[in-house]
Amino acid sequence: MLCRILAGSLIGLLASATLLGADSGRRYITVQTTTDKTSGPPLSAGVAVRDTFYVSGQLGIDPATHQLGADADSEARLAMEAVQRTLQQSGLTTDDLVSVTVYCTDLTLFDRFNAVYRAFFHENYPARAFIGVKDLVRGAHFEISGIAAMPRPSKPAAKH
Repeated sequence: MLCRILAGSLIGLLASATLLGADSGRRYITVQTTTDKTSGPPLSAGVAVRDTFYVSGQLGIDPATHQLGADADSEARLAMEAVQRTLQQSGLTTDDLVSVTVYCTDLTLFDRFNAVYRAFFHENYPARAFIGVKDLVRGAHFEISGIAAMPRPSKPAAKH
C-alpha cells in the first residue's frame, strides 16, 4: 500500500511538472530505458526538472541477461549500477544524489545492502529511507530511486 501511495505521489509530481511545461522555466532531459517505447514499462529512467534530477525505481537486473542478480548482494550491486548509469547519462554521479529511497522485501538484508551501497559513494552519503515492502516487480529484493542535484550552469564573468 505504501508503495502505491509513494508511486502515486511521484507520478503526480511528474505529471504536474509536465503540465507546467517549458513556460515555467523547467528543463526536461529524459533518459529512456529502451529504444522501443512499446516494450518494457512506460517510464523514463530519469527526468530532469530545472536543477533536480529524478531517478526512477531501478531493479537489480543484469543488462546483458535481463535477469535479476543471482543473490541479494549481486542484485543490490546491479540496482546501484543501474542508478549510476542513469545519472551518468545526464552527466551526474552518485555523489550528486541528495536523497535515495530503497524498497526491500526482506529487512534482514539491511546490512548486506549497506555493504554494497557504501562502495558507490566517495564522501558524503545522501539522505536515505530504507522501506520494507511485501513484494516488488519480478520478485526483486530491492528497488532504488533517487533525487540528485544538478550543477547550476556557471555565469559568465561580469565585464568591467
